[in-house]
Amino acid sequence: MEDIKTDLLVIGAGSGGLSVAAGAVQMGASVVLLEGHEMGGDCLNWGCVPSKALIASGKAAYGQAHAAAYGVKDVTPAVDYAAAKDHVADVIAQIEPMDSQERFEGLGVQVIRAFGTFVSERVVEAGAHRITARRVVIATGSSPLVPPIPGLDNVPWLTNETLFDLKEKPEHLLIIGGGPIGIEMAQAHVRLGCQVTVIEGAKALGRDDPEIAAFVLDQLRDEGVEIAEDALAAEITGGRGDITVATKDGRSFSGTHLLMAVGRKANVDRLNLEAAGIAQTRTGIKVDDSLKTTNKRVYAIGDVAGGAQFTHVAGYHAGVIIRSALFGLPAKARTDHIPYATYTDPELAQIGPTEAEAREIYGDKLTVARFEITHNDRLIAERKAKGLIKAMVVKGRPVGVSIAGPQAGELINLWALVIANRLKMAAVAAMVSPYPTVGEVNKRVAGAYFSPQLFDNPKVKKVVGLVQRWLP
Repeated sequence: MEDIKTDLLVIGAGSGGLSVAAGAVQMGASVVLLEGHEMGGDCLNWGCVPSKALIASGKAAYGQAHAAAYGVKDVTPAVDYAAAKDHVADVIAQIEPMDSQERFEGLGVQVIRAFGTFVSERVVEAGAHRITARRVVIATGSSPLVPPIPGLDNVPWLTNETLFDLKEKPEHLLIIGGGPIGIEMAQAHVRLGCQVTVIEGAKALGRDDPEIAAFVLDQLRDEGVEIAEDALAAEITGGRGDITVATKDGRSFSGTHLLMAVGRKANVDRLNLEAAGIAQTRTGIKVDDSLKTTNKRVYAIGDVAGGAQFTHVAGYHAGVIIRSALFGLPAKARTDHIPYATYTDPELAQIGPTEAEAREIYGDKLTVARFEITHNDRLIAERKAKGLIKAMVVKGRPVGVSIAGPQAGELINLWALVIANRLKMAAVAAMVSPYPTVGEVNKRVAGAYFSPQLFDNPKVKKVVGLVQRWLP
């Protein structure tokens, strides 16, 4: 077995691990990177990238079938499902070189294509290698959570890790799970000509503000997606091409294909964390505010750290620990400024608490400003003016923002900047947006916050009246 000594060992070549490895090696540290599966991890190969590519195919098909309002004749799109999957593969191939083994070896990282297992607090074995590191970063990500539903072992089923390999179009796709993954794939597939049923044990998009989520769920239902809520799967029967899901309340749903999209679980099974003195929680590895585990030489970032499971969170975590692991400086991870988006049509985006959560936290100190996206002129011109933006504000400072509507994922960027830098609503109100743009809705919700203070305030009216009498 080859013995290797290094400054930094990174376990996992997903978005977080790659960011750490690239930053550390370019700053002068010696870095070893372990990856037992695919370079790029879930995001590139089975998550963010392929799902958004398939969503784009669905959007193109939907546009052909709904063009009459623009003076263009509607046509029934001729969907080639296999070709849509080829499009997905091509998108992955275009991005893949940035995450490749060759690129990172070119940067000076020693890449070992094997899974890592701790044998002591500082030593990890991977294949024929024994690595001793000053610091270790666990960035192993997460995998689909598949609950032990009776009968599931007897039928073929898909997850996000196998769905994108499927070349035959599902006639009727059953999706267990009404979270972002399930809902995104439901809309993409119904637009590509599939019949789709979503089976959710609680409420679809239950993490989101119900008023905001309704815009998406209503749209999916209008497009033909059946969404069954409070439908906890109890048993699965049938076989290839004929699958039935029975729920605890007596309902049953039949289809040709089954997608499991009930959540994610942290990838920790291969690590032998006990040997390194690393504690776990129910959701992943236990970390403190600086992302250190109970072994202070070891960090955990991204999905495996048990918090929000988003690619951009893993990237943010990478920046936090670079400061600590390379420079020995204090660094803590925040969560209040982390946005997320669901890439349906319309999109959803959220940062900070929802309205209900904010009312529970702040009580009477909270002001909620609203702007209906139906009043945005650019979206009126594009016949997409449907949605809502809500800003939760405390003492003039936004603490949370919820958006439903076109480009919500882009609109939330401004609020991420504002909240990260603890700016006030006055900063957004002072911004000048070009007309007509979708981005005006951010300024308009700031205007909605200040309007009652200016236009419904008797003191302001009295002052203006006095000034007008004094002016020459």
